[in-house]
Amino acid sequence: MNQEIKVVFMGTPDFSVPVLKMLIEQYRVVGIVAQPDKPVGRAGKMSISPVKKVALEENIPLYQPVKIRKEYEEILALEPDVIVTCAYGQIIPKAILDYPKYGCINVHASLLPKHRGGAPIHHAIMEGDTKTGITIMYMDVGMDDGDIIRQKEIPILEEDTAETLFEKLSVLGADLLKETLPDILTGNVQRIKQNPEEATFSYNISKEDEKIDFMKTRREVYNHIRGLNSFPVAYTILDGKRMKVWESKMGDAKTKQPCGTITSIGKEGIGVATLDGEIFLTEIQPEGKKRMRAVDYLNGIANKESLVGKVLE
Repeated sequence: MNQEIKVVFMGTPDFSVPVLKMLIEQYRVVGIVAQPDKPVGRAGKMSISPVKKVALEENIPLYQPVKIRKEYEEILALEPDVIVTCAYGQIIPKAILDYPKYGCINVHASLLPKHRGGAPIHHAIMEGDTKTGITIMYMDVGMDDGDIIRQKEIPILEEDTAETLFEKLSVLGADLLKETLPDILTGNVQRIKQNPEEATFSYNISKEDEKIDFMKTRREVYNHIRGLNSFPVAYTILDGKRMKVWESKMGDAKTKQPCGTITSIGKEGIGVATLDGEIFLTEIQPEGKKRMRAVDYLNGIANKESLVGKVLE
């Protein structure tokens, strides 16, 4: 453990936790910055973030500024030698970026300059990428446009979802930072400028992004569904009610039915027409009900054959 190096960590979700725990084990973490608590559910119960839980468990000073660009003096008062961010969720002001002796270091879940922004994992799957990875980078005033320090890639498997990729990349991020940070502290790193012409942007998922568009190909619909599993989850509309779709399977059958039409029901699930054939919805969650296999849903419908020919909106 390097107790001489004072670290401030900024992060919020589960993805950030492995990085934070590694830093606590290896360095002197003098402060943790997380997003403010937010109300969740219909009852509006306040929920604390995974990073805040770690801060409370480890008895490390915690800061939750509503707008960090205006509320950063307490953070600078900690006199950090290095600041590490990982899925924090706010733009860091220049006053903070310029302060630490060893800089502000970001752990980003993509192979920059591709997939800058807040939802790189979702978009990597939704866009059909075959690989992704972690980038350790120096932070700059722009969105994920700082100099690259080190990268490590992994394949995106056919069965990967956003959830499985989150888990893989969160561990990879902690491991790569553990390997890289000593070199940053000794100056034994090469700064690699990003090529802005190669940059793509993966902004946070909007409500509109969650809806399935069956006017696309089977592959595109399949990637869309797994790219939103397990949060926020893709959905479609059946009989005027929202139906979440957790998992699907590409079919082989060609169909001349209009896109979005339910073409078949059976052991494969609910077959739906897409631009180039059929896709089966295999795990769903009807409005007001629990997540279930599509087969079980169909078995609970008296006249399930009546679904065939209906159009999902």
